[in-house]
Amino acid sequence: MSSAAQGVDKSKAPLLAHLNELRKRIFKSALGVLALATIGWFFYSQIITKLAVPICGPDTTLETCSALYVSGVLGPLNLQIKVALIVGVILSAPIWLYQIWAFVLPALKKREKTLAFIFFLSSIPFFAAGVILGYTILPIAIKVLLGFTPDNLENLIRFDDYLDFVLRLILLFGIAFELPIFLLALNAAGAVTGKAILKPWRVAVFSIFLFVAAFTPTGDPLTMLALAMPLCGFYFAAGGIGILVDKRRAKKSSAFNES
Repeated sequence: MSSAAQGVDKSKAPLLAHLNELRKRIFKSALGVLALATIGWFFYSQIITKLAVPICGPDTTLETCSALYVSGVLGPLNLQIKVALIVGVILSAPIWLYQIWAFVLPALKKREKTLAFIFFLSSIPFFAAGVILGYTILPIAIKVLLGFTPDNLENLIRFDDYLDFVLRLILLFGIAFELPIFLLALNAAGAVTGKAILKPWRVAVFSIFLFVAAFTPTGDPLTMLALAMPLCGFYFAAGGIGILVDKRRAKKSSAFNES
C-alpha cells in the first residue's frame, strides 16, 4: 500500500473510531429504552387511565369517556406500543444521559472525568424535575386549549395524537431543564467563563423565549411562561455559579504561582 493511501487511512481512523463509539452508545441507549418499555407494556391500562385524566376528568373512566377515541384495526396495538416506548424513554433517562456523558469522557482529563460524572448525577434529578413540571402543567394546558372549542361543538381527540402531544410536552420540559448542567459543565471544563455566560444575557433570555415559543406544543402563554421562567432562572444561576468557580480557580492559580 502506498504512503499516500496509508495517510488517508490514518486520517480516517479517528473519525471511524468516533462513529463506532457513537453507534455503540446509541445501541446501548436503545436497549435501555426497550428494556424499560416492558414496564409501560405491562402497566398499560393504569398508564392510559392516568394520562386520560386531563381530558376525561378525574371522576370519569375510559369506558365512559367519549372525548378520546382510537381508530383503525391496528390502532389499539399501535397505542399500546407507543405508550410502552414513551415510558421506556422517560424511565431510561439515566441510561441514555450516561451514554451521552460517556461518549464525551474519553476526550477529558482525569479531573474533568470526575467533574463529568458529578454533572451526570446532577442531570438525572434535573431531568426528573422537568418531566414532573411538564406533567403538572399538562392539565392546565389541556384546559386552556380545549377552552377554544365552540360551545355548540364537541371536541373528539384521537388518543395517538394526544400521546404525541403529551410526549413532546414532557420531554421538552425534561431536556430543557438540562440547560444549567450543560453550562456548568462547560465552565468546569474551562471552555467558557461565568462572565462569558452572563454577558449576552439579553440575547440568552430572548433565545430561551424563542425556543420555548417554537417547541412548546401548546403555544399558550401560561405553558410557555412555566418553562421559560425556570430556564431563565437556571441560566442566571449557572452564570453566577460559574463566576464563583472562576474566582476560586483564579485564587488557586495565583497561590500556585506565588509558591
